[in-house]
Amino acid sequence: MTKHNHSITTEFILTGFTDEPELKPLLFVVFFAIYLITMVGNLGLVVLIYMEHRLHTPMYIFLGNLAVMDSCCSCAITPKMLENFYSEGRMISLYECMGQFYFFCLAETVDCFLLAAMAYDRYVAICSPLQYHTKMSMKLCVQLTIGAYIAGNPHSMIHVGLLFRLTFCGSNRINHFFCDVFPLYRLSCIDPYINEVVLHIFTGVILSFTITIVLISYFYILFTIFKMKSKEGRGKALSTCASHFFSVSIFYGSLLFVYTQPSSVKEEDKDIAVAIFYSQVIPLINPFIYSLRNKEVINAVKIIVKNKSQNILK
Repeated sequence: MTKHNHSITTEFILTGFTDEPELKPLLFVVFFAIYLITMVGNLGLVVLIYMEHRLHTPMYIFLGNLAVMDSCCSCAITPKMLENFYSEGRMISLYECMGQFYFFCLAETVDCFLLAAMAYDRYVAICSPLQYHTKMSMKLCVQLTIGAYIAGNPHSMIHVGLLFRLTFCGSNRINHFFCDVFPLYRLSCIDPYINEVVLHIFTGVILSFTITIVLISYFYILFTIFKMKSKEGRGKALSTCASHFFSVSIFYGSLLFVYTQPSSVKEEDKDIAVAIFYSQVIPLINPFIYSLRNKEVINAVKIIVKNKSQNILK
């Protein structure tokens, strides 16, 4: 049923986390630090992969693009959130809101496909090491990366386009720290049923497809690892995959918790804590999960630092 009200809303108020003035300086410092570390960590990883030719392999190309998307997600959400800690109005226009959700949705969708591609890459590397360069060629790597971006763009545009069919004529207070779909659905004067159905179908298909690839890949990976006779080889293979599997688990787990539950539109508070996790924490920890457990990345950093130091001394 359509809600009847007097005026059409073209601006929203992002209520954020709290209205307590004494907490805002602390929250600002915490999330500003998270934002800086996220951007330095992810963009630093991208620069490192670009500069070090030994990292120009499919796994690191996927990882570099994952870092780019994590930076995109953080840039889409955090600057406005930080501004709102000290803004009295905490206003965001309808078009800013749609732009924010577009880039957030793009980053999360591309991440899904990149994580699936990384799982397949690990499967080929461990289960068919002698055929790795044939099965996981640079051409296929580029095709999978471009495919992830191609899939992410229309998915984001569909949901943004459907948001424009809604009319917002009641309260303009978004009970969230960024423009996510469920808080916007709650404000709609038009029944968002079509939006919900399309959202759950597309999200369900994307998550089901990519999670299936990840699970099948890791089933064969674990089967191959446990067949290895060498304890050293088994430990090295497990260490190689552990960081990726941990990142995949927390990423998909948080998305499944929010976006595949039919009741999510009506529940106002539960998605904020989970949204902090997948929009702030995961982009923060991803570069460290992949880098600190990876000897090739650590060695590349040491080589670059050593070369820079020698150039400075000269």
